[in-house]
Amino acid sequence: MTSDQSPGPHLPAVYNLIALETVGSTMTEARKLADQGEDAAPDGTLIWSKEQTEGRGRRDNTWDSPRGNFYSSLIVRPDVPASRAAELSFVTGCAVYDTIGELCEPGFNCRLKWPNDILLNDSKIGGLLLEAKGETGQNVDYVIIGLGVNLRSHPEGTEFPATNFAEQSQAIPDYTFLETYARHFLDHAARWVEEGFEPIRADWKWRAKGIGKEIIVRLHSETMTGVFEDIAEDGSLILNVDGDVRRIDAGEVYFPDVIKEG
Repeated sequence: MTSDQSPGPHLPAVYNLIALETVGSTMTEARKLADQGEDAAPDGTLIWSKEQTEGRGRRDNTWDSPRGNFYSSLIVRPDVPASRAAELSFVTGCAVYDTIGELCEPGFNCRLKWPNDILLNDSKIGGLLLEAKGETGQNVDYVIIGLGVNLRSHPEGTEFPATNFAEQSQAIPDYTFLETYARHFLDHAARWVEEGFEPIRADWKWRAKGIGKEIIVRLHSETMTGVFEDIAEDGSLILNVDGDVRRIDAGEVYFPDVIKEG
């Protein structure tokens, strides 16, 4: 990995920014630091790289990471049970939504796609990846929140449509995105700590795409079509399949108005 020696962005003092020119994966680098303990990676350690050579997304899918886009991994050490770690995906989604709302010109339709994708005008423009370390029934040791956002380019030929901000005539420098995202994440995380998950869940829902409408959910062993009824108190998706209500913890969501199954 190579460090960027240029002046860094201006972030709130709670962050410990590690700015890199290139790295294999910000998630891998964050995990190495987090495993060394709080002295090496205190709460708020934020790894930001101009490019990744081994970027990855959910389920170890390859995440194309050329220069010009945004790549970061944030290490947080919340005083909560390990079972609540997934709530930080919703915290982060709200923060990214508000970041885009602040930086984009009016008229862009940003929506959150369960569980971890960011949409702009019904195309994927970013994604989240969470990793947590902690024993069941105990407080989490750390959570790493990875975020990739397409600022200048996006992968072609993806099953779900993708886009980038430059293609949408929005010029957003990576350091500007970082500064704005860091500020909004701090606001939403503080609310989560002080008030719990319920207000975050409510905020995420009105930013989401598909609630109350028919969606397609692809699981490892089956594909279901039903109405996206709600987000449960634990963050799972509630799907009504012809009167059979299912709670889904993990899966891929598609929208009939955006993409057809198969």
